[in-house]
Amino acid sequence: MDRGTRGEMLGRLAEEIGSVTVAHPTRVAIDGPPAAGKTTLADELAVVLRRQGRDVIRATIDDFLFPRAQRYPRGEYSAEGCYFDTHDHDALTRVLLDPLGPGGDRRFQHTVYDRTADTVLAPPVTTASADAVLLFDGVFLLRPELIDRWDLRIFVLTALEKTVGRAVIRESQVSSRAEVERRWRERYIPSQQFYFATVRPIEHVEIIVHNDEPEHPVWETHTHRGQRRHDLAEPRDSRS
Repeated sequence: MDRGTRGEMLGRLAEEIGSVTVAHPTRVAIDGPPAAGKTTLADELAVVLRRQGRDVIRATIDDFLFPRAQRYPRGEYSAEGCYFDTHDHDALTRVLLDPLGPGGDRRFQHTVYDRTADTVLAPPVTTASADAVLLFDGVFLLRPELIDRWDLRIFVLTALEKTVGRAVIRESQVSSRAEVERRWRERYIPSQQFYFATVRPIEHVEIIVHNDEPEHPVWETHTHRGQRRHDLAEPRDSRS
């Protein structure tokens, strides 16, 4: 493990991204629990890469949600619903990950959903440069239907209990403390525990960022890049 400043960690991540050699845009997954610091890390990393002259595409799983009327069939606080019913992975692969991947035409859309307006979007198609970098943050990015569509996989690891306190601060303007804590303890934390137990995501990443102390992060690299796992069992939806 390495420990250093925030800037040192970002520089190391940029080096790792720069070392990926593919004939298409580099697709980087930044996975981790809610409120672990994924979005902040992706935004900071985008600044570093752009300063280095890289063309960066920023996108997030929050722009690939199903409309609200579709994503709560098991209830708003259901942990199973959080994992199985929330994200439109078919759209994600169809309009973004596959076009930027091997054999893709690099013509992509970075979103299909507006969370604020709760409406489906159809933004203009953009063509990426061959050496572009996609920085994509979100939860459950290493689930079986997505795991082989990333060229570099980063996991932002934070104690789940610590994410509750961060969420209370982050969402204090829109939700009460009681509502935030209930959502985390009944929906988000149990869904992450399910993900860890069934997919074991941190076993399948190249880089883990320990983000309990964001200004003094600890990071570690794994040397299994290119050894893609094809033996992950699809977690079973309990309705089936």
